[in-house]
Amino acid sequence: MEIRVFCVLALLLFSSSFLQVARGQSDPAVEVVEGTEEAGDLGIVGDDVQDFSSESYTPAAGVETVCVFPKNPSKVVAAGEECELLVGMKNDGESHLNIIAIQASVHLPFDHRYLVQNLSVQAFNNATVPPSAQATFPYIFAVSKFMQPGSFDLVGTIIYEIDQNAYQNVFYNGTIEVTEPGGLLSVESVFLFCLAVALLSLLGFWIRGQIQNLSKKTKRAPKAKVEVGTATTDASTDEWLQGTAYSQSQANKLKKKK
Repeated sequence: MEIRVFCVLALLLFSSSFLQVARGQSDPAVEVVEGTEEAGDLGIVGDDVQDFSSESYTPAAGVETVCVFPKNPSKVVAAGEECELLVGMKNDGESHLNIIAIQASVHLPFDHRYLVQNLSVQAFNNATVPPSAQATFPYIFAVSKFMQPGSFDLVGTIIYEIDQNAYQNVFYNGTIEVTEPGGLLSVESVFLFCLAVALLSLLGFWIRGQIQNLSKKTKRAPKAKVEVGTATTDASTDEWLQGTAYSQSQANKLKKKK
């Protein structure tokens, strides 16, 4: 009976979590964080729109941009997983800014001429920044799941219009760290950790064996034997004693023994 109740509860929990995930996927967030009241209503059109990477525009005077990774200050991006950044825009000019789109690309860090991947273009509708106002725009991107882990350069630009003339600002041109899906604990890191543990274990067993062999050799080493025998005198050592009291006493002892 208890097993059946446990199975029913587990099924209910699994179904509720699945419904929450499905509901979260069906209602994507489209709000712009930290937008000023003076800025116009912002509506994200989505990605896979016109590609502006082939166009090159100049920045407009009096327009400044800044970039923040709100949930990822270390700028570590897992391959194939979405990452969010916020683009802050300040308009010190005299005309309204009409935000068109945000796009980004990934390059090799030592040479930006080598393009690794063009990321998705995110377009906006009714996104305006009045003069002397500020606004913040979200940009969600994901690098390819087949990208090798390592350091890459991310270049992000925001395209806008002033009086029907197109401009762009580079809001980020810096390094990101791409890791394997699943976070920092990758298959390669686990393999290297296990290999290091195995090598350390083998080294410990080898040192232990060497210590045991040395202790056995010291126990088996024979003790030095002390030989007891008659003392012999060397004739060369007695020559310089001739004629002394010692030599006469020795001679007397020999006579007595005879």
